[in-house]
Amino acid sequence: MEREFLKYKIVIDSCGELLQSWKQDPRFVSIPFVMTVDDVDIIDDENFDQMDFLKRVAASPECPKSACPSPESYRMAAQGDAERVYIVTISANLSGSYNSAQLGRSLALEEAPDKKIHVFNSCSASIGETLIAMKIVECEEAGLPFEEIVSTVEAYIESQHTFFVLENLETLRKNGRLSGIKAFVASALKIKPVMGSTPDGSIQQIDQARGINKAMVKMADYVVGSVTDSKERILAISHCNCAQRAQMLKEALMGRKQWKDVVVLDTAGLSSMYANDGGVIVVV
Repeated sequence: MEREFLKYKIVIDSCGELLQSWKQDPRFVSIPFVMTVDDVDIIDDENFDQMDFLKRVAASPECPKSACPSPESYRMAAQGDAERVYIVTISANLSGSYNSAQLGRSLALEEAPDKKIHVFNSCSASIGETLIAMKIVECEEAGLPFEEIVSTVEAYIESQHTFFVLENLETLRKNGRLSGIKAFVASALKIKPVMGSTPDGSIQQIDQARGINKAMVKMADYVVGSVTDSKERILAISHCNCAQRAQMLKEALMGRKQWKDVVVLDTAGLSSMYANDGGVIVVV
């Protein structure tokens, strides 16, 4: 039975959330980012305290920073008896994690040239990475060969759509993505941007609304309009400290489309840094 576990391994950087069932499963490994708030380093691992982190971010005048996992951490994660190793990272346009993982892969292959290792650029983040890992599991359980799994999952990544709405614009203001005037006006008028991913995994504003509820309704419209094959897709929602808001969105989207399955998770550390308190992310 132990050898069954070692047939494959899925390595996910910690921007992606782990399903509860994966946390004690040796086939799944989370490689942590390190976040820094006011010179305090916070490791994004199983000990991450979301509430403490959010309080630190809210109290700090500085933008929180993050450091991606090292190539060495990916090299070590690829070691072991697993015949096939799949690595999933946050979008290469948002972090150096993908490039770090590629270097870690090269180092691992120097030690074990026959090992099959592939790095997936999710072109997404958060629960988008979770969905990609779920797709890998589905392909492995179907008995597909390694090369076919890689091509199937890469095609799946190209078909994904990522959307999010932010309650709090402070992190965007602090890191310069919103000017002070824009942030002030947006806060004063309660303007909430509806954001989405581009095909290459960058972030774009696709709409805005006055008030979080109206922004959520607009995001739901974009989610519904983005897919024609919802019965074949998993609806994935991650939220930062707003479970009730995520549940309402889930019910609204389930009322408008039939889905293959629905997954709702709380954001891990790096996703909490991006989404900030009250943010909601949807990937289909």
